[in-house]
Amino acid sequence: MEVVVHYSEIGTKGKNRAFFEKKLIENLKRLKRNFRRVYKRYGRIICELREDSNFFEAKERLELFPGISNFMLAEKTALKIEEIKRVCLNLLKQREFETFKIESSRSNKKFEKTSQEVNEIIGSFVAAKLNKKVELKEPDVMVHIEIGEKEVFIGLDKYKGIGGLPVGSSGKVVASLSGGIDSPVASYLMMKRGCEVVFCHIYNSTQVGEASLEKIKEIVDELTKIQLRSKLYILPFEKIQKKIIMDVPSKYRMIVYRRFMMKILDRVLAKERARAILTGDSVGQVASQTLENLRCIRKASNELILSPLVGLNKQEIVEIAKKIRTYDYSIQPYPDCCSFMISKHPETRAKIEEILEIEKRIKNQEKLIEECIVKAKLEKFEFR
Repeated sequence: MEVVVHYSEIGTKGKNRAFFEKKLIENLKRLKRNFRRVYKRYGRIICELREDSNFFEAKERLELFPGISNFMLAEKTALKIEEIKRVCLNLLKQREFETFKIESSRSNKKFEKTSQEVNEIIGSFVAAKLNKKVELKEPDVMVHIEIGEKEVFIGLDKYKGIGGLPVGSSGKVVASLSGGIDSPVASYLMMKRGCEVVFCHIYNSTQVGEASLEKIKEIVDELTKIQLRSKLYILPFEKIQKKIIMDVPSKYRMIVYRRFMMKILDRVLAKERARAILTGDSVGQVASQTLENLRCIRKASNELILSPLVGLNKQEIVEIAKKIRTYDYSIQPYPDCCSFMISKHPETRAKIEEILEIEKRIKNQEKLIEECIVKAKLEKFEFR
């Protein structure tokens, strides 16, 4: 059996279409546990299932696979009406139903029948053989017949993908990954736009033990099921945090902390040759995410900063987190760096001139940031 994969946005890329198709095929070929062969046909990609592979395991992966519009489990047959009849009949005998619809598409214009003629011929044949009724609006079962240049693919169920662009087609970004709900969702949304995401987790090792870091690794492991390969930088922040607590008034600490975080992410970006920094910011959700404070925080970076959640409500973010299966990990207790920074009355309308003056109190900033980078741990994840 084959899985027939369709894409939508890739098909609009004009002269660059071949590049995006190639990238999607490369990504699908990494699913070696599911597919023994992946190849291109006109307007579609065919994935041959391994004999020992479970389609429903493959289905779970493909439903969150960037670049895929829809897909179906199909049987391949010859370019002959009698063979199409045989396969359709065999597939439908495995289902309980009363009404059905035939839906044909024909990329091979040299085939002896038009799509409408195939619908009528196969519909009449099935109705007579199985004593079932054709229903065009709301059938119990839909038969999809795709007539290509070399063969015909026939299936009963089409499953929806997430669309977008294949991971790696839009370049690399560096994500600030906290222990919360938002940043994993932001990472997923950029994967869907074709970005390879490198994860950075900034933590205080005096607060967080190795056992607690497992939560972060579990989130990355779950997101790796979407992009298939991931890097996680674990960056120690305790010395910088201590200096901020000593030298910065409490109501400004969160802003200064986030600014240092941006400077650290800039260094990782350069190391990874990435093109942007990714954050889970949503306007107005917390004190550090007012427009004024976001402006102050972003001024610390020299790089492009992407925040795909910026206009989403919390419930919308939660729903996506549940869909990508990171929510249950994100809600587990975790003592992140920010908790020590939060003032009872944090500044919500900071001015960059004021923040820059306050930051002058912190000595040896470059040395502190460099030490954080040098002591970083790098972990790699791969999902096949």
